[in-house]
Amino acid sequence: MPVLRAVLFDLDGVLTPTAALHMRAWERLFAPFSTARALAPYTDADYFAHIDGKPRYDGVATFLASRGVELPWGEPSDAPGEGTVCALGNRKDEIVNRMFVEEGIEPYPGSVRFLDAVTAAGVAVAVVSSSRNTPTVLEAAGLAARFEVVVDGNVAAREHIAGKPAPDTYLRAAELLGVPAAEAVVVEDALSGVQAGAAGDFGLVIGVDRGVGADALREHGADVVVPDLGELDLTVLDGERRDEEVGA
Repeated sequence: MPVLRAVLFDLDGVLTPTAALHMRAWERLFAPFSTARALAPYTDADYFAHIDGKPRYDGVATFLASRGVELPWGEPSDAPGEGTVCALGNRKDEIVNRMFVEEGIEPYPGSVRFLDAVTAAGVAVAVVSSSRNTPTVLEAAGLAARFEVVVDGNVAAREHIAGKPAPDTYLRAAELLGVPAAEAVVVEDALSGVQAGAAGDFGLVIGVDRGVGADALREHGADVVVPDLGELDLTVLDGERRDEEVGA
């Protein structure tokens, strides 16, 4: 297997603990929505099963479908509300942006150490996220200058790129870095994200277990699973060593 020359990082839950913040924002959106409509209560399990890693509107639609609720899709310009999928998604965006301001964002120390190590070794890096808030989060976390290539929800919408679990956003990031997918590693904490990495035939898919479960990450496509990127060293990028570790 070739040495990997690029690392493609998801953002929420991989570089920054914003996944936990997003979880609470979704709960603030859907808990009262479910109660008002006498639906099954919204739980953290719903986040991992229906929302985690997906573009915002897709997450809304998937959760609604799990409760047998149908709403018109609407338009991204819809005012925050409950009348359409987009309106609900925009309300969630309103909630989470208020939380960014109120609570602030600090990157995971272990992820920063791994980022420092790979960039010092000359490995190319990119951020690939479904979130349209990616520039705000990177700036707030002090990481914006670390990534020249960012493929986020804004880029996906502008370039009509399919979101996770399709591999397209990760493939686009590898293309922008000038690195074949087989020589790039995907780093993800979401099931839809590791599915994207596996579907794109990337050289390695690393799962970061922030709560979804190591077994579930492996079942959906992760080759290696760690609780924190600080546990990894650069040997994970070496083809011969990687063969031994993942049993290839």
